[in-house]
Amino acid sequence: MEDQSKKGIEGTALDLASNRHGNFVTASGDENLKDIFHQIRTSKRPAVINYGASWCRVCGQILPTFCQLSSEFPKLSFVYANIDECPDTTQHIRYTPTFHFYRDGERVDEMFGAGEERLHDRLWLHS
Repeated sequence: MEDQSKKGIEGTALDLASNRHGNFVTASGDENLKDIFHQIRTSKRPAVINYGASWCRVCGQILPTFCQLSSEFPKLSFVYANIDECPDTTQHIRYTPTFHFYRDGERVDEMFGAGEERLHDRLWLHS
């Protein structure tokens, strides 16, 4: 049974790689995700947001890879946002997982579904 007191990435109960570069954050709610969007727009640092859900089997399969890749691409900011914990700011997300890629504060690409090689290639392209 899932521990409902844990949120975000901790609520997935997955064994995830630790991030060595401090470039991985989890949105803890709508207000926090709005702050993250603001940071992405103002910092102009390349970023990727992984929109997932704890009940999504495919999300659970790609999340460990997403965490691992955050260590391979230290110049990118990695964000995990659980759509159930950020319902207002993620209401436009229709499929999980969805990945949005940002450059110079603007969304420039998106990817639907999993696929480790596809994700790696997109991250390489946008880093």
